[in-house]
Amino acid sequence: MHQDAYDPAEFWSRDQIEATQLTRLKNVVARVYKKNAFYRKRLDEAGVSPESIRSLDDIERIPFTTKDDLRSQYPLGLVIVPEEELVRLHCSSGTTGTPVAIAHTQNDLNTWADLMARCLHMVGVRREDVFQNMSGYGLFTGGLGIHSGAERLGCMTIPAGPGNTARQIKLVKDFHTTVAHILPSYALILGERIREMGENPADLPLRIAVVGAEPYTAAFRQRIEDLFNMKVYNSYGLSEMNGPGVAFECQEQNGLHIWEDAYFAEIVDPETGRHVAPGEVGELVMTTLVREGMPILRYRTRDLTRFLPGTCPCGRLHHRMDRILGRSDDMFICKGVNIYPQQIEDVLMKFPEVGRNYLILLDNDNVGDILRVQVEIREEYFVEDLRVLRGLQNRIAHALRSEILVTPRIELVQSNSLPVSDGKAVRFKDQRNSK
Repeated sequence: MHQDAYDPAEFWSRDQIEATQLTRLKNVVARVYKKNAFYRKRLDEAGVSPESIRSLDDIERIPFTTKDDLRSQYPLGLVIVPEEELVRLHCSSGTTGTPVAIAHTQNDLNTWADLMARCLHMVGVRREDVFQNMSGYGLFTGGLGIHSGAERLGCMTIPAGPGNTARQIKLVKDFHTTVAHILPSYALILGERIREMGENPADLPLRIAVVGAEPYTAAFRQRIEDLFNMKVYNSYGLSEMNGPGVAFECQEQNGLHIWEDAYFAEIVDPETGRHVAPGEVGELVMTTLVREGMPILRYRTRDLTRFLPGTCPCGRLHHRMDRILGRSDDMFICKGVNIYPQQIEDVLMKFPEVGRNYLILLDNDNVGDILRVQVEIREEYFVEDLRVLRGLQNRIAHALRSEILVTPRIELVQSNSLPVSDGKAVRFKDQRNSK
């Protein structure tokens, strides 16, 4: 085994990875065809039989699975084992309509914990670390998924859950927490609270944070690292593929390694569904290769990313994907221009005057669309001199215009004045049809 590996599969050759993928793909197609009416009908309609899967290229013949498909099979229509073999249920975090339910066997949970431990070990987490999980537990997968991985590694694991910032800080100090799992937006909230207490966030024992669950930019990550003087590693997962542990950065912080022995990943054009050229941005499509209870074929994640070219200096040959650049259903159109909220954040976070929070508002004045961006300004920069504030407004508007080709109205607001949430940050509101 490679000296830095938690699992020998981390350092498999491409031949080993692809041979394992083909064996497992054939197996999962055969199992769902035999045991699941929904998939058998879908595969029959596409003219795909288990025997017709002879190479990895044949995956393109398999129909996509969408979130609507999963909802249509709620509660357990995609399960392929007897119900008494199921030991845990998770649901997607959507608040309206029919949820997406994912059921797991004990083997599924064991595999998930091992994948998550593999991720944490890769970024330097070891059994002597104290791991504080500031993520939601319950039906949301982030809490229990990461928790299981930290325990599997042997860390003392604190299930702190989200919010209650004063208690989070006390736990970090009292138990000398060295590793945290935290939402990126909440990391800045935590840091600001520590500053308000007259203390320096960098003085805490934290040395590593793993973050995910909401899209954010490289500039946002840099701000968290500078604030706490710690390394911040990107995590990627989704409930439909278990949760966290699907892909993770290594210590090079240069793309997220997808664990290809457990998942088959594709990047497709969101419009045509065809594979994009290597390195091009498209929609991530995922297939479970080892899940027993509820396998899923070619799930359209709606997450936009790309495979990164070249090999990683860490030596792992599992494909790397770029950070999530947005969601195909997050894009909005203003004055005929396609805009992703991520583009706006990327510009804002490069201004030292900008605080932890912002809100993008899309309105209509009966003449046309109006793009407004409310931006919190850090206290030390929020001065009474209107010329200074107006100058900052103009600089932000100009920088955004260069990036998104639309000139927004910039509204500077005081620090801590925009609403915050313990869950995923709300960054965009389309108010055009609400009046």
